[in-house]
Amino acid sequence: MRLALQVPEQALDEIVAGALRILAEVGVEVGSEALRNELMARGLRPDRTSGRILFPPDLVHSAISSTPNSFNLFDSEGRPHAEIGGDRTHFTPGSSALHILDHRTGVTRPATTVDFVEFVRLADGLPHLSYLATAFSTNDVPVEIADAWRLFLCLTNSHKPVVSGAFTARGIQRMAEMMALFRNDKLDLAARPLAIMTITATGHFRYGEDSCQNLLDCLDWGIPIEIVPVTLMGLIAPVTPVAAAAFHVADVLAGVTMAQTLRPGHPLLFGGAPAAFHMRTTASPMAAIEAMQLTTLYVAAAKRLGFPTQAYLALGDGKGIDAQAGAETFAGALLATLTGVNSVSGPGMLDYVLVFSLAKLALDDELCGQALHFAREWQADGADSAVELAKVILSGGHLLTHSHTRSHWPEALYLPGDVIDRLNRDAWERAGAPGLIARAAAEVNRRLAAYQPISLDNRLETELRKILISGLAPAPHLPETPQPQTFILNPRSATARRQRPRVRNQS
Repeated sequence: MRLALQVPEQALDEIVAGALRILAEVGVEVGSEALRNELMARGLRPDRTSGRILFPPDLVHSAISSTPNSFNLFDSEGRPHAEIGGDRTHFTPGSSALHILDHRTGVTRPATTVDFVEFVRLADGLPHLSYLATAFSTNDVPVEIADAWRLFLCLTNSHKPVVSGAFTARGIQRMAEMMALFRNDKLDLAARPLAIMTITATGHFRYGEDSCQNLLDCLDWGIPIEIVPVTLMGLIAPVTPVAAAAFHVADVLAGVTMAQTLRPGHPLLFGGAPAAFHMRTTASPMAAIEAMQLTTLYVAAAKRLGFPTQAYLALGDGKGIDAQAGAETFAGALLATLTGVNSVSGPGMLDYVLVFSLAKLALDDELCGQALHFAREWQADGADSAVELAKVILSGGHLLTHSHTRSHWPEALYLPGDVIDRLNRDAWERAGAPGLIARAAAEVNRRLAAYQPISLDNRLETELRKILISGLAPAPHLPETPQPQTFILNPRSATARRQRPRVRNQS
């Protein structure tokens, strides 16, 4: 079910027309000589004064027409996993955090490889997260391979597809070579994509050198991309929603046009990560109501143009798991499902996407499940059903044992897990009166204990590690990756105890 939010047609006309004029008259700064040359070889020209590449409206419309309105993601074993398009909503963890809120100690600290492995093993079993993301940075590997290291940890601990990205110019190439090991060849990886890669516009209608190279590499490998401008309302974009949406749509359509000009038919998502810059606090909340309004506008524009969509929603900007986190996350999750956003990044995120929390991820999975349940297609019971059931009640019958209830309650009633409190007070007190944080942390530990390792050929892992360190001299030391159920306390604490202290073979 998709809710038709009443975005006036006039506003959508103004947004798209404004974006097209920006691209044609202002242009886009392309920070890569290689990409500029590719575009100019296909007839695009820079503005004589600014040097920005100008995008004529007819070329933009041609690029829009050549973009697929849906595509499929496949898991690491090559099986179809998720169809991206239409009004189908898929939730995935947020990305780009620098710290983790430790669910065992309550301390916010830099994240390590152990934290990331636990994240993957937790997310692998969460039923309402369709695929993974390289959610947060680890501080124990060289920056040159940090993005590929996180992908390696995903591929060796889960079969789920991944939303990722590269923070270096060579990052996509390295990660593509790794993913190709799970397919027959390069063409097979393009035919059965395992990941979506994020391409970020940096504001002021500019694509930086790394983003340009990442775009070229994704096009070369056939890897689906999501174009994700970080539109800061009131700082680098207008504070009013329609004008900000025009800025945002221009940034995305620039990426769309570059991609489709170089490789027509390439799969991509029309995305974004808007935030509202609050002048009094100098903060940029992504869960601000204005940012959600901007998301609604650009998603409506994207759907009118026929694109699959992506958005940063279902996240919290506060510092911990509290009422603010729940309110902001559920509001975003519900908005995403009701507007039919196809790929939703955000679960697990706190503190302006700087902090990731495994306990919040467990909570968010429940909130996303409820949002998905609310937005499911309604099925009619039949014209006479309500009347017949009313007669049952009045004749002294019981709906609890009626065949209608027995046949419909499994799909009609959503019963959340233990993270959400659904106990009566007596039962809750007998259980120790656990609060939300305690329930979420217990769910994390329960799922980590229940995690089942995936089967991975040792030769495949050896090849992955070779690609990881290729081109680096001297070869860096790679952190140990824990066996399942190894760490049961804070992995950075001196009191951490180990069970089965074995590690994966290092190449």
